[in-house]
Amino acid sequence: MAQTKITEVRELSSEELRGRLRDLKQESLNLRLQQATGQLENSARLKLVRREVARVLTVLNERKRQAAAEEATN
Repeated sequence: MAQTKITEVRELSSEELRGRLRDLKQESLNLRLQQATGQLENSARLKLVRREVARVLTVLNERKRQAAAEEATN
C-alpha cells in the first residue's frame, strides 16, 4: 500500500476519514500482533501506518477546530 499524501486525505469526507481511521487502527493492531509473534515481514509498515493515522487525525482535528471557530463567530 502506497503512502497517502495529505492533499488526498483532505479530499475525503469526515465520515470517510473516520472509517479510514478505524481501518488503520485495526491494521496497526494486526501489525503489532504479528511483530509480537515474530511473523512481521515488513517492519517499516508499522511506521507508515502510524504516520497515516496521524495524517487522518490531523485533518479531523483541523475540521473540528474550524467548525468551532466558525460557530464562535456566529
